[in-house]
Amino acid sequence: MNKPKLTYFDAPVSRGEECRLAFHVAGVDFEDKRVQRADWPALKPTTPFGSMPVLEMPGQPPLGQSNAILTLIGRLHGLHPTDLFEAARHEAIMQHVEDLRANVAPTLRISDPAEKKAAREQLAATYLPTWAANAEKHIRGAGPFFGGTALNVADIKLYSAVRWFNSGTVDHIPATIFEAFPKLVRVHDAVKEHPRVKAWYART
Repeated sequence: MNKPKLTYFDAPVSRGEECRLAFHVAGVDFEDKRVQRADWPALKPTTPFGSMPVLEMPGQPPLGQSNAILTLIGRLHGLHPTDLFEAARHEAIMQHVEDLRANVAPTLRISDPAEKKAAREQLAATYLPTWAANAEKHIRGAGPFFGGTALNVADIKLYSAVRWFNSGTVDHIPATIFEAFPKLVRVHDAVKEHPRVKAWYART
């Protein structure tokens, strides 16, 4: 192996996609290994934590957990603050995105349509606005990014989360759920319009 290899599902979503995007923004040539759902049960026991994404770097053991992967990419390639406190602040907002996913994920497994609708509507009425308000108060200054004028991996992670809801694919949660939070929208839009991000999504 002479370049990084990132392994994740063959889908442009969630934790794996944000790591792919971070590599692309950094200008790093990496192996983008995409796993089919049918192949996951056999692969799962071989991963560090029974989950993906997994990053393999030359001369290093496999690394799991998306925040650890993103932070490493950021530190190696100038996409994460060098100031220790500011770096911790960015890592905190990244964990805030994981908290969001942890709260929404159980509704993905609800099979009863009425039960799912009720659970999603409850999220839209309570948890999601609170989550966004908490994110909003940590986005500093005029931006456009989380920590100012420079794009970092935390911005990519925030973008990934907001993009998911903006897509309108989360049933029973309005695609406009975050419109009342201008700083959060600003970060999303700034990442979306970044030339390297636009280039990533223009590949196909």
